[in-house]
Amino acid sequence: MAADFIITITDRSRSGEFAAWFQQQGATLVLTALGRGTATMEILDYLGLEASEKAVLLCMLPSRSGLLRKAARELWLDVPGRGVMMAVPVFSIGGASAKAYLLQGEAENRMEKEGTHELIIVIANQGFTDKVMDAARAAGATGGTAVHAKGTGTELAKKFFGVSLAAEKELIFILSAAETRKPIMKAIMEKAGMQTDAQALAFSLPVTDLAGLRQLGE
Repeated sequence: MAADFIITITDRSRSGEFAAWFQQQGATLVLTALGRGTATMEILDYLGLEASEKAVLLCMLPSRSGLLRKAARELWLDVPGRGVMMAVPVFSIGGASAKAYLLQGEAENRMEKEGTHELIIVIANQGFTDKVMDAARAAGATGGTAVHAKGTGTELAKKFFGVSLAAEKELIFILSAAETRKPIMKAIMEKAGMQTDAQALAFSLPVTDLAGLRQLGE
């Protein structure tokens, strides 16, 4: 059974509307985290967005052809400022009961296709979002969304790697074109990596479907 982890970034005022839509599509669990946008004023003006507080919604659904196209149509994601939604493939779920809970309904067999975008996730010390984003923008990123988080395992890092990690973290989501992912990640690690005060870690996930970036693409 193929499944997708759906990640949505929108204004906080619209989070309830998006969560209700996911539940209508069969999502049994929708998580909402509070974040903030990091795009420059030039990009915000171009996309018709305000420098408002953001919501990051996370849920899992069986893979369905056309789901994000349906979302774009029903949630008006092609209208500037409505948000962006992306699908990341899920390769395994631990336990039959968890699978039954998360994926109620039949799913399609996954068809491999080459993605045009990737989601870069950066974990950095609190207070260093600007440093991470400055490096990312210099390499071609247009913006990102930051969520505050609390880390564990800091003592383990000191024991095995000889570094002390701050407990308070920033989780930064950067959606990039596939061809710019590598230079963006390289710039982040050079300017804000483990050898700096930011102590940033970065990894990327493949995005198999996307809705809400029409204006940026044009």
